[in-house]
Amino acid sequence: MRCLPLSLVAASALFTACSEAPQPPVFTNPAPLGVPSAARAEGPRLASGPGVPLVLSWMIRGQPGGELYYSQLAGDKWGPARSILVDDRMFVNWADAPQVVPVSKDRWLAHWLSKSGDATYAYDIKLAESNDGGASWRPLPSPHDDGTQTEHGFVSSHVGDAGVRLVWLDGRNTAAGRGMTLRTGVILPDAALSHGEQIDELVCDCCRTDVAANDYGTFVVYRDRTEAEIRDIYLARHVDGAWQPGEPVANDGWEIAACPVNGPAIAAAGELVAIAWFTAANDHPRVQLRLSRDGGMSFGEPLRIATNNLLGQVDVEIIDNTAVAVSWVHKDPRDELADVMLRSVTIDGAMGSPEVVGRTAASRSIPVMQKVGDYLYFAWGDTDGEHSRLASSRVRIITEDDVE
Repeated sequence: MRCLPLSLVAASALFTACSEAPQPPVFTNPAPLGVPSAARAEGPRLASGPGVPLVLSWMIRGQPGGELYYSQLAGDKWGPARSILVDDRMFVNWADAPQVVPVSKDRWLAHWLSKSGDATYAYDIKLAESNDGGASWRPLPSPHDDGTQTEHGFVSSHVGDAGVRLVWLDGRNTAAGRGMTLRTGVILPDAALSHGEQIDELVCDCCRTDVAANDYGTFVVYRDRTEAEIRDIYLARHVDGAWQPGEPVANDGWEIAACPVNGPAIAAAGELVAIAWFTAANDHPRVQLRLSRDGGMSFGEPLRIATNNLLGQVDVEIIDNTAVAVSWVHKDPRDELADVMLRSVTIDGAMGSPEVVGRTAASRSIPVMQKVGDYLYFAWGDTDGEHSRLASSRVRIITEDDVE
C-alpha cells in the first residue's frame, strides 16, 4: 500500500463513506503567494491562455492617472512585476479593473479605462496588443465609437477561435437621460474589431459582467435593471449567430434603487456550466449557484451556498466534470476584517465545508479565482492600514481520484 501525504490522508477520511454519487472536492490549507506590487495597487485580475499558465494584472494609482502592471506565474510563485503603460487619465477604481489576457503564447491583449471628460464617470475603454508575449505593446482602437463622455467599463472577455469577445457596460444613452446598456464586440485575429452589438437596453450601472463559451454558444451574465428597480441576475445567450433576449437566472426580486456593485460570475467546460451570484432580496443576503449539465440549455434549481454577514463579490470555477468551486467575501462580525471564502459543490448539489482562503482589511475588494492544473489561485485587494495593496494565495484541489 502506498503512503499518502497528510493532506490526502485527511481527505481520504472524508471520501471513505462516499457512494456512487460524486463527493465534493476538498482543499489543502491556503499557501500565501507574495505579489510583486508596490503600494497603491488596486484591481487584481487573473487570466490564463495557451502556453501561458497564469497572468496577474493590476493598477498602481498615480498622481494623476495610473500605471498598468502584470506578473506571470513562475512555478509556485509570481514572477517580477512588468509595466505595460502609464496613462495620466487612467480611471483607477476598486470595482472596475483592467485585465491582461493571453490570447496565445505570443499574442496578448490588455484593456483599461481612461477618462474622456471631467465628469466622475466619463471614461472610455482602451485596448493594447502585444505580439511578443507582453514585452512590447501597441494601441488598438476602442471597442466603442459613440464619442459620448459617459461610462464605458466593467469589461469581461473570452478568448475563442473567432477572436476575443469583449462585453461591457455602455453609458452612451445616459447622456440623453436613458439607462445603462450592455454591449459586446469581437476583436478578430487580425486585430480588426467587429461592429458592436447591444445585448440589453437597460442594466445595472456598476455591477461587473462575465462571459463564458462552449460548443453550445456564448453566455453572458450581468445584473439587469427594470423600470421598477428590480436588479436580478440575467443570462443572455449567443446561439446560431444571434443574441437571444436576456432571461433571469433566478427571480430573486431584489428591489434596490441603487447599484449594489456586486456582479455575477459564470464558468463553462464541456456540458457543465455554473453561474454564481449574490442577492440581498428581502433583506436576506445570500450567495447562490445554478448548474447546467446540458451545456447551458437548462439549469437546475438555485443552490444556497452561503448566508449571513455576506459582502458577496463571487467567483466560480469548474473543477472537473463533476464539481465546481465558488468563492465569495464574508464579513467577520468579530472585527473589521473580511474573509475570502471557498466552497466546492458537486453536480448533484452536495457541498464541501466552507474554507477561508485569506483575510482582507479592505472594505472594498473583488477577489478573483482561476484554476490551473490541480490548484486554485486567488488574488484580492487588501490594505496595510495606510495604502492599498494586493494579496494572493493558492490551494490544492483534492478529489476522490487523488486518494484512491
